Amino acid sequence: MEPWVVALIVIVLLIAVVAAVLASKKSSAKKLESRRIEAAEHREQATHAGLEAEQKAAQAQERAARAKQEQLVAEKEQLEARSMQAKATELGGRADELDPDRDNDGLRDDGGTNRR
Repeated sequence: MEPWVVALIVIVLLIAVVAAVLASKKSSAKKLESRRIEAAEHREQATHAGLEAEQKAAQAQERAARAKQEQLVAEKEQLEARSMQAKATELGGRADELDPDRDNDGLRDDGGTNRR
């Protein structure tokens, strides 16, 4: 075989090896870039999900605080109603005591009952 043919074959083989190495590096670079893009998308989704979760938690806490406030108002109103009922009963009893037309056992002087 002629030396120039051997040299030509070696050169072609070297070019093929270099082309294969460059193609492999380019493919690896594309894969890396694709993974970087995918990772960035996942980070963005994670950030969005985290913010949404924080917002939901804040809304739930706000609702719980409003519910607690409503409960406290209802309890206060219930206490006020009991107090008013007790006062009304006391005033009714006092009216019965003061009423000159009533005797001490709650009966009217004419024999009828006038109890509440």
